[in-house]
Amino acid sequence: MVKIRLKRFGAAKRPCYRVVVMDSREPRDGRCIEELGTYQPIAKDDSQITLNEDRVKYWIGVGAQPSDIVAKLMNKKGLAKNGQSK
Repeated sequence: MVKIRLKRFGAAKRPCYRVVVMDSREPRDGRCIEELGTYQPIAKDDSQITLNEDRVKYWIGVGAQPSDIVAKLMNKKGLAKNGQSK
């Protein structure tokens, strides 16, 4: 199964995440199929999330399932789970 989830990078105590498309059997920081954006929880609210919305819509359209956290980030960014804009 293909999932849209977070992949951690950054220094200790300063997390940054990449929003990636991965096989669900891969480890958290393992090989990804495609990178869709970033999430920086320490940054200011207006610059925390960057997403390539066209690619997110594509992957959801072909059946990729977002994780719970990624679904919340997508809603915050204005994307519905089914790939349609609000």
